[in-house]
Amino acid sequence: MTDGSTRRTVLATGAAALAVGCAGCSNYSSNSSSGSTTGPTSESPTAAGGQALAKTSEIPEGGGTIFKEQKVVVTQPKSGEFKAFSAICTHMGCTVNQVADGTIDCPCHGSKYHIADGSVAHGPATKPLPPKSISVSGNSITLT
Repeated sequence: MTDGSTRRTVLATGAAALAVGCAGCSNYSSNSSSGSTTGPTSESPTAAGGQALAKTSEIPEGGGTIFKEQKVVVTQPKSGEFKAFSAICTHMGCTVNQVADGTIDCPCHGSKYHIADGSVAHGPATKPLPPKSISVSGNSITLT
C-alpha cells in the first residue's frame, strides 16, 4: 500500500466515523396537540433580574415548553406550579424536543424525564435534568 492510498483510507474512514457520530445529535422540533410545545426561536426581552421567557398562560398544565435558544424547558406539573430544567439531555448532550404525557423527551436515544422534578423516567440517561432558576411574578416567568 502506498502513502497516498493509506492517507485516503484514513481520511475516508475518519470522515465516515464523524458523520455517524454526529447523526444522532441533530436538533429536532415538534409541536403537537399533546401538550408539547417548543418555545420561540427569537431572543426574549430582558426583565429586571433575568430574561423573560413566557407568560404563565403559555405553559400548559401537565406539560411544558422548550426554549431552544436559552436551552431550558419550563414545565407546569400542577396548576400554578412552575419548574425549569436544562433542555440538554444528560445521556449524550442532545436537546430535548418535546414535552408529552408527563415527560420531557429526547429524540436521540429515547431518554425521558419527569416534568415534576427532572428525574429519569426512561433511560438510557441515568442522571436527571439539572434544575434551572426561574421566578414567577404575576403572569411572567423569568429565567434568573
